Formats: sequence, C-alpha cells, structure tokens
Amino acid sequence: MSNYNLLNKVPALILALTATFITAQYSNLQAQETDSNTTIEDIAEEKDTTLGEEVSVRGEVEEVEPGVSFLIEEEGFLEGDEVLVINVSEKTVLEDAEGQTLQVIGELGTLVLADVERDYGLDLDPELYVDYETKPVIFADYMVVSPELEEVSENPDSYYDQEISLEGEVGEIKNDYAFTLKEDQLIGGENLLIINATGEPIPEVDEKVVVTGMVRPFIKADFEKDYDLTWDLDVQEEIEAEYTEKPVLVVDSIYSAAEDQGFLE
Repeated sequence: MSNYNLLNKVPALILALTATFITAQYSNLQAQETDSNTTIEDIAEEKDTTLGEEVSVRGEVEEVEPGVSFLIEEEGFLEGDEVLVINVSEKTVLEDAEGQTLQVIGELGTLVLADVERDYGLDLDPELYVDYETKPVIFADYMVVSPELEEVSENPDSYYDQEISLEGEVGEIKNDYAFTLKEDQLIGGENLLIINATGEPIPEVDEKVVVTGMVRPFIKADFEKDYDLTWDLDVQEEIEAEYTEKPVLVVDSIYSAAEDQGFLE
C-alpha cells in the first residue's frame, strides 16, 4: 500500500470537496438499487461482478485522502483484497475515516483516469493512480459508518439521529414491522430492535443481512406519530416494556449480506 501513500502529498485532490465527517442525509438511501452485499474479494478478483452494476460492500478504510478516494478492504487481522473507492457523491464527504468500517454503495467500473476526470469533473494526479489503472473501482455515491451491534447497544448516544449500516443475523421476528438483529453467536449475544419501514417482508430467522437506517431511542408516542405501525396490543406492550428509551434502528433498506468466504478462500 506504500504507493498509495503518495496521496498525502497532493493537496489538489481535496480542493473539489469540503472535508467533513459522514453526514449523509436519510433520503440518500432511496438511491440504493442493490438487494445484496458483494465481497471485496469478488470485486478485486473480478468474480461474479459486472461492470456498470450497482454494488454494496462493507469493509475497513485503510488509506484515505479526505473527500476524494480511499482503499477499502475486508475486515480482519489477515491482510486481504482491497478495492479503490472514488467518492463521486455531492453530499457525503469523509474525514478521519482511517480504520473505520464503512458501507459503500456505488457503480462498479474500471479505472481509466481520463474517463473519470471527464465524467465526474475531477482533476486527479495520474502518478497517484498508476497502480490502479484498468483495475476495478467503485464510484461511490453513498457511504455510511457501519459499526458493530455491540457499539450501538453500549454507546447509543454516539449514534442517535445518525444513519448507519449494520450487519447481523435475523433474530426474533415479532411481527411484520419489528424484529431483532443479533450478532454472530460465535462472538457474542447482542441484540438490537429493528423497526422495518421498508414495506418488504422480513427475511427468515438466522439469515445474515445488512440493514441501513436511522438510530433512535424508542419512545412509543414518537413512533406512533412518525410511523404507521399497525401492530397488535400484545406486541406493543412487549416492545414498550423491553425497549423504552433504548436504541432501535428504523430501517428502509434490508438486503442479504455477502457470503463469508472463510480463511482458506
């Protein structure tokens, strides 16, 4: 990754965008057109992916040039595949995202610098991207922080009224509007209540999913006012008793998580 560190020497790359932390608007989710996550490995090795398709990946940011481009790689202690991401969004800008886990959605393409500069109005130094020419790149129009369930459950004040993305397994399905999201049972037992505002059926129990939405404290009166939740009295009482003033995630995007390829893949 040493060649990519050259990004730090070219301040011209950040002039096109004002660097702030991720402050994506909730309405940005409406642009998502993918129904499942893709692995970074599949993109990097050009397996089961098609140029021009909308892809969604979750990974750790290793090198960042605020607001312009970064590398995203699979999480974990073993070094794995990585993919270049170029931020072509108008609203979402990154700052100090080094080491954070992000959910990134955008169009999959091949890096041809002249085409990128023409199509997106960017002025990029060719020396910085010589190692990535003709390789896969994600032109990201949506990026959001993707913490672990435990982080949200234990420190909800840091996420209230923020849009985030979470990965986990479907736990208990309470009705068409509510279910719990649980961590991989190998690492813990955290659960978070999910309010399903998608209008779509909830996936089956134990299915691994990615959900994206807004974190809110559960206050019954606010939820009754803001959402058309026609659940029965027993479910209302159960949720009110267990989750009042606790964090819940109101989602308008639920899709299948990428399949775990395992350590030997």
